Amino acid sequence: MTQKESLKLFEDKKVRTVWDDEQEKWYFAIVDVVAVLTDSTNPQAYWRKLKQRLKEEGNETVTNCHALKLRAADGKMRITDVADTEQLFRLIQSIPSPKAEPFKQWMAQVASDRIDQLQDPELSIDQAIMDYKRLGYSDNWINQRIKSIEVRKELTDEWQRSGIDGIQYASLTDIITKEWSGRTTKEYKKLKGLKKENLRDNMTNIELALNTLAEASTTEISKSKNPKGFNQNATVAISGGSVAKAARQQLESQLGRSVITSQKAQDYLLPNNDADNED
Repeated sequence: MTQKESLKLFEDKKVRTVWDDEQEKWYFAIVDVVAVLTDSTNPQAYWRKLKQRLKEEGNETVTNCHALKLRAADGKMRITDVADTEQLFRLIQSIPSPKAEPFKQWMAQVASDRIDQLQDPELSIDQAIMDYKRLGYSDNWINQRIKSIEVRKELTDEWQRSGIDGIQYASLTDIITKEWSGRTTKEYKKLKGLKKENLRDNMTNIELALNTLAEASTTEISKSKNPKGFNQNATVAISGGSVAKAARQQLESQLGRSVITSQKAQDYLLPNNDADNED
């Protein structure tokens, strides 16, 4: 499953979701849905009991539920029961709640929005912009990230055309990052004190500009060289990264310091966002 974890809000309550690119469907964390519908102080216990009862009744929906690793409240990735939209509609029937119908409508809207975004990529970018704004990032920060997303998408499309499997994207990305920054992705994230957070979202504007240059260069070189397979694409990745490496070294010689820093996303939050988050 090629999956993308996301976080949705229903009446200000968090519902963890995962989008499956291959099946083109959403999976919802069942325990989060239980928390929304029941207002239970222990939704995990509620779900365990409900799950056991449905199993005893021979409910096939429970039997067919998936389990995926999702980020828990403590920040750790934990195995979590999930259900797709159809399965969740059936499960909700077993949970007496006045919120059942509004939640079903919300689920349908989430699914509809995603289909619209797949048909019109601009809608997906619009959604990303809104999400970033809610997190309190400046317009300049957002604009740079959106541009980098476009460049990244063009690169992954080129890799796909060159016969690269999705699971190899991370390895090629690591090669590009190592070449221009002098650090592997893991080393770069360690410098910034990151764990599961996205490195791109935690780069400074200069770092992101160099990373974008490296990825754009890799794309253009790939189009020119027409590599096939992982090894040839790895060579192209080094070449693309070296373009940004030269730019980084030239800039650093002018500044007299490294542009690779330990700064991360929280350093770019707007002041009023910090105030809004105070309890």
